[in-house]
This record gives sequence, structure tokens and C-alpha cells, in this order.
Amino acid sequence: MGLMRRSLPGLRSTTSTSVAPRALPLPRRGGGSHGSPAIPRGNRRSEPGAAGGRSVPRGAAAAAKPDVILRREHHQPDWSILIAVVALSAIGILMVYSSSAMRAYIQQDDTLAIVGPQILWAALGVLAMLVIMRIDYRYLRLVSLPAYLVAVALLVLVFVPSLNRVVGGSARWLVLGPLPAIHPAEIAKLALVVYLAHWMASRGTRIAGFRSGTIPFLLISVPVIALVFREPDLGTTTVIAATAFTMFFVAGARLWQFGAMAVLGVVAALVVGLREYQIQRIRTFLDPWQDPLHTGFHTIQGLLALGLGGIFGSGLGESKLAGGLYLPNAWNDFIFAIIGEEFGFVGASLVVGLFLLLAYAGIRTALRAPDTFGALLALGITAWICIQAFINIGVVVALVPVTGITLPFISAGGSSLIISFAAAGILLSISRETVERTSQETDAPADRGRRNGWPHLPGSRRRGLPPTPAEPA
Repeated sequence: MGLMRRSLPGLRSTTSTSVAPRALPLPRRGGGSHGSPAIPRGNRRSEPGAAGGRSVPRGAAAAAKPDVILRREHHQPDWSILIAVVALSAIGILMVYSSSAMRAYIQQDDTLAIVGPQILWAALGVLAMLVIMRIDYRYLRLVSLPAYLVAVALLVLVFVPSLNRVVGGSARWLVLGPLPAIHPAEIAKLALVVYLAHWMASRGTRIAGFRSGTIPFLLISVPVIALVFREPDLGTTTVIAATAFTMFFVAGARLWQFGAMAVLGVVAALVVGLREYQIQRIRTFLDPWQDPLHTGFHTIQGLLALGLGGIFGSGLGESKLAGGLYLPNAWNDFIFAIIGEEFGFVGASLVVGLFLLLAYAGIRTALRAPDTFGALLALGITAWICIQAFINIGVVVALVPVTGITLPFISAGGSSLIISFAAAGILLSISRETVERTSQETDAPADRGRRNGWPHLPGSRRRGLPPTPAEPA
């Protein structure tokens, strides 16, 4: 709890006579390594009875009064995040039904066989998002390490033959008794982002060192990356690695650290090596028409679907390639191709625009976060969702090799949808405490210096709050 007290910035005093007096933590000046609250200059005033008439912090004066409590300032969440998430999930349910109804009817005589569970997962995800949005995101620091360890344990259990489910030659799914099959890599994404944000915020400027920054970062990230790679799941491995390195860079890592890790990565790739089908996918990416009916089939059919859509598309349910009859995984990995075919360039641009809106709102939330932990957490969630969306869309338009990765909030998949909604809830929780920053308030606290232009994040410093009616200015 001491850690939580040090990471709860933005306190202001309000008078209340209905609350019994209790001991309250006294804010400290300056930003500590855990994002401890700072008392802005604008929040200082002279209190009656102070020795020599000296100015004392308003928080200290509030703590001295038995009828005063301290609370953080909350406001409405960033509605652009909520609008983007809800719009993407609504488009996802519509397109999962449009792209899967034909195949579901042929195989199971039920057009809702695939979209039905998707609707249920979406409802549970929205509920989880709304609940998490109302919870103080700082409590995640208390469970960050246990959640990380549980995620690693689940990734290890995937390799137990009696517990896993092999799909497409990859053991990605974990089946525990009567519970629905889960994808542990989805859980590992969120757990790793939360723990990295906690660790980086606690590490402070020491993250720029090799022994104090690079080595611990690798010890935290490599187990998750290696376990997902061995499933094998190259697409998810890329998302996790790119997200972790993005957080590491923004937290204050230097370019020479990335150079050292690049050398280690090349050595590891030479030792472990890629599997034959992964090498074949890279060759197909370079020339998908060398084997159009086998290795290049997915890529060519995806491009064909986009080409058939034109500017305005063929219309909802009018896809020539839907249902998985001609385009495999039409409701999952290649759902963006069906969006482009049925709604054309306009519909595809709308989806891309919603992800850009989510990226902008997430970065804005990170820049205005009340503490370093919240800033890194918001940045990590935003990077993860947007990088995954870019890779999925890049596969469809033949910008990257084919990988089995979902389009967040849109593709069919319970684990991906639930975890994505939970991450959005955390992002909304952070946005409820963001601080408007002026041109005079560009300095970062002690745990995030600019270091000659290197990336920095805002700490816990807040502007002076206007006086409440109960206390004169």
C-alpha cells in the first residue's frame, strides 16, 4: 500500500463534516521513482497560524484539519476512445456474420454458429470495459507481477499435449477442463504491458543503463516472446516484441541499447532458426504468384476481394469470396478483405480511420497521464492494438508476409475480444484523470528527464486547482 500511496498524484482538498478524521499521507515535493505526487507552486498559500507567516503546502494544511479529506480529481473519460472501440466492435459483429453465415449454414445448418459466440463475447467484453473503467488503474501495480507470472505459466501449459489444442500446426490454444479454450498469448500481451509499465516507472532514469535497464528488460520480455515464438506464432511474437521495445524506447532507452539487443536478436535467430513454412511465407510474400493455388492462395484471394470492392463495394452480404468458400479465414485473419469487398475503399478507409482515431486518443492520454505509470501503460496498450491492426491489414494488402493474427475488435475470437476490451477499459480509466498541459508546463519530473532531446513522459505534476467555494483564494 505504500507503493500505491506514492503513486496517487493529483490530490486536492475538499471540506466535509460527515467524514471522521483520519491520518492521510502527506504529498512530497518533486517526482519520485514511483511517480510520487508533486505539489505545484500554484497550490501554495499562507495559512493562518503558520510560524512566521510562511507558506505551507495546501495538502499539509488540509491534513492538519480534522474535517478535511483529500481526493483525486476525476472527469469524464475520453469519449473518442469509447466511440472508436464501440464502432469497431459493431463493425466486427456485422462483418463476422456476413463472412461466416454461408459456411456456418453449410457445415452446421446454423447461420449464427460463428457470430453467436462473438456477440456473447462482445457483451462480456463491454461489461468488463465499463467495470475496469471505473477502477483506479494504479491498483494494477499491485497485481502486475502475479499477472505476469500467471501469463508465463499459461504459456508453458500450452506445450502440455493433454491440455493444448493444435490448430493449423500451431499449439496456441489451451483447454482447461470444461472451460472454453483460451489463447494464452492474448493474456500475455496485456500482462506484459502492465508489468513493463510498472517496472519502467519504478526504474526511473536508471533504465538508460545496460545492467540496470537493458538486462532486466530482456529478462522480463524474452520469456514471453520466446514461448509465443515456440508455439509457433510468429505474428503474435512480432506484436509483443514491437510493443515491448516501443515502451522501452519511450521510457528512456538509448539507441546503443537497441543496437546491442539487435545483435543478440540476430544471434538468437541464427541459433533457433525459422521453420520451413515460415521461410516459405517470406518467399510467397516476395512473389505470391509463383504458387497461386497453394502458398500464394491467401494473398491472391485477399487482393482479389479488395479489387472486387472498388470504391463503394458490392454491398453487405454480396461478397463473392465470403463464407470461407474461396477466401480462407474470411471471418478471422482476412476479415479486412471482406470489409473492402462489401464496403469498398470507403468502408476500408473508415476502419483504418477508427484505428487512427484510437491511436491519436491513446497517445494523447499517455501525454496527459497524471503519472509515469499511467503514461507508459496508455502508450503500451495503444502501441499493442495499433501495431496488431497494422500487421493484420498489412497481410491483406500484401505489405507483410502472411501471419495468423486477428484484427482487434473486429475478427472473430473470444480471447482476443475480451482482452482487447479490458485493455480499452484501462485506457479509459487513465483518461479519466488526464491533465491539460500548457506551454509553461512542459517539464517532466525527476524520473523522466529530457536528456538532450530523448523521449520523456509526463509525471505526476498537476496545475494549480482553482479554489473551492469553501476555501478562499
